[in-house]
Amino acid sequence: MDFGLVLQTDPPASAVVGLMRRAERNGFRYGWTFDSAVLWQEPFVVYSQILEHTRKMHVGPMVTNPGTRTWEVTASTFATLNDMFGNRTVCGIGRGDSAMRVAGRKPDTLARLGEAIEVIRDLAEGREAVVDGQPVRIPWVRDGRLPVWVAAYGPKALALAGQKADGFILQLADLYLTEWMIEAVREAAADAGRDPDAITICVAAPAYVGDDLEHARDQCRWFGGMVGNHVADLVSRYGEHSDIVPEALTAYIKERQGYDYGHHGRAGNASTDFVPDEIVDRFCLLGPVEAHIEKLRHLRDLGVDQFAVYNMHDAKEATIDAYGAEIIPALDR
Repeated sequence: MDFGLVLQTDPPASAVVGLMRRAERNGFRYGWTFDSAVLWQEPFVVYSQILEHTRKMHVGPMVTNPGTRTWEVTASTFATLNDMFGNRTVCGIGRGDSAMRVAGRKPDTLARLGEAIEVIRDLAEGREAVVDGQPVRIPWVRDGRLPVWVAAYGPKALALAGQKADGFILQLADLYLTEWMIEAVREAAADAGRDPDAITICVAAPAYVGDDLEHARDQCRWFGGMVGNHVADLVSRYGEHSDIVPEALTAYIKERQGYDYGHHGRAGNASTDFVPDEIVDRFCLLGPVEAHIEKLRHLRDLGVDQFAVYNMHDAKEATIDAYGAEIIPALDR
């Protein structure tokens, strides 16, 4: 199993780079960041510094979207980083939540996301693609490689991941939901004539190592609120009780009362008070080292190829070091 570190690009950028360097020294192979231009610093600028100051780490957004940049700009940016540092980027992409809503726009449609997946990948790898009806090719790309991984929860988005993506990003670590969603992605891949096992499966969730579960839950409760934004979209589309979307995902948002993006992805977010302890425990990895190892082994058995640690709490360095010293080595066995 591979491991990734997920950060927000809060200033100073040097601190983000420093944490990524620490992560690589501890055995993490991927460095991910949020991508919301209003809320945080521009991630692609920071990626150039992460790549410059690491040896093998792959970097990318978790996740970008088709709406905040034109697709040829996104592709060219990835291609430039790959040309400079040797095909060490991954394009995580979704419909857009904070990046679009903070700017007063709605998340993109799945149809537009599906088109963007192919266009961005083709352009970044040097092939011609059609952008707004115009054939475009980036002529200087040589031997470019850009895997595109799609973040999804709902049935149509899961199907899209199976049909078109190189990887699937699931932003929660509940074992039942992980199994259900991986199965949906792989079934869609098989129906599309693709090899289901060729799709990389990445589960991303907060991890907090320690014996004080109450404190760990308080530091990670924000995650249930962030996931709740996407769940609310599913409920509005399919209803509270649906055969299409498991109630294990949707039931907990009944008490949700809006959301403040000014505290998006941060401990202490008052908009996440509705999230019960049970959801925090199911969606995150909390507790002593042994609890993390046990849950990660279950995730690996379900077919998860990478666990990406959301590291937005008061123990960033300690979490990275604990994973490097005890948890990552245990998953190598």
